[in-house]
Amino acid sequence: MEKTVAQLAWKHRELLLLFMAAFAFFVVFRYGPLYGVLIAFKDFRVMDGIWGSSWVGFKHFERLFGDANFYLILKNTLLLNLYLIVFAFPAPIVLALLLNEVRHRVFQRAIQTTMYLPHFVSWVIMAGLVVYFLSPTTGVVNYAIQSLGGKPIFFMGHKEYFRSVVVLSAILKDIGWSSIIYFAALAGVNPELHDSAKVDGASRWQRVVHINLPSIMPTVAIMFILTLGGFLQSNFEQIVNLLNPVTYATGDVIDTYVYRVGLQQFQYSYTTAIGLFKSAVGLVLILSANVAVRKLSKGESGLW
Repeated sequence: MEKTVAQLAWKHRELLLLFMAAFAFFVVFRYGPLYGVLIAFKDFRVMDGIWGSSWVGFKHFERLFGDANFYLILKNTLLLNLYLIVFAFPAPIVLALLLNEVRHRVFQRAIQTTMYLPHFVSWVIMAGLVVYFLSPTTGVVNYAIQSLGGKPIFFMGHKEYFRSVVVLSAILKDIGWSSIIYFAALAGVNPELHDSAKVDGASRWQRVVHINLPSIMPTVAIMFILTLGGFLQSNFEQIVNLLNPVTYATGDVIDTYVYRVGLQQFQYSYTTAIGLFKSAVGLVLILSANVAVRKLSKGESGLW
């Protein structure tokens, strides 16, 4: 006898409760506020409200694409996120592959725990530590440079170093936490593959390259697609806590620009247009990346 929907719902009530909590979160904080994008096509006034403000069509988008400052900020955002993909994205994969080869489990877990800890430190504290460590007078990094015969460098006072500081601090903070999903993927690798490779005389490096890495590639592909979807989405807390007037030329990104112009100068419609442009670019990138990954993997990987 087939169970009714009500019976199935009651049987799986715990799972439904968990689902409803997540569903409510997305409805309230993700889908609910979407009507606010209307102000990108209006001259929004707080006193008139969203619906009462007058329509202006693509006025704010014309201003956006005609603003020379925006192209500089877009360039900074693209370069910074490109560096993060090139250097920060592979870092947790490499860490997971390396630690997976550690046979002493106590040592492995100690390293993992140590690498996880920075993730739980806020960027306010983390940025303060970064600035302190890079200080030309009291910083550990400059002590090391001077001990090797070099001269101290004021890293936070030179715009050329800003992107490197952002990328390295991002890796330091999140490499451990981001590696968790790859550890989980490696745990699912069939041990019989390694046993067969050992019988055939494969070295440990060969087993990592030809067994472990291909086995986690579907997970890597999905994470890469999701990362591309947020390509213009910089870590605002990190940037705003590290940024200073000297480094604006290379460090001012879309998120900090939106904060400065939108919230501090009250240009809500203009910055909403910027946000809508950023979301549209993210959607195009995530769709394109998914198509490319599916073609390269012959339909075996991808989000859908």
